[in-house]
Amino acid sequence: MDTSLLRKPSAFLPLGMSCAALGTVLVHVALYGAAREADEGTAAHLWQLLMAAQIPIVAFFAIKWVPRNPGQTLRVLALQAGAALAALAPVFVLDL
Repeated sequence: MDTSLLRKPSAFLPLGMSCAALGTVLVHVALYGAAREADEGTAAHLWQLLMAAQIPIVAFFAIKWVPRNPGQTLRVLALQAGAALAALAPVFVLDL
């Protein structure tokens, strides 16, 4: 796979944000456990911000690059979706 498109900020920023969101959840679970809290803490708000802020970046990436290079763009979008699902998985599996 040609990685030139992955060097674009609109391609790698959502990947980094998903990794940061996943790291936030894993660190929180490691330090405090997976118990549900009455009030959402800083980790939950940070996770929500990281996940929500990806949406306009991914939309910009798709709008800009799908017409120019559809094959490679769709592979990057699949990678971004996989990273987002990886960040979502512990939240749903652990019912956080």
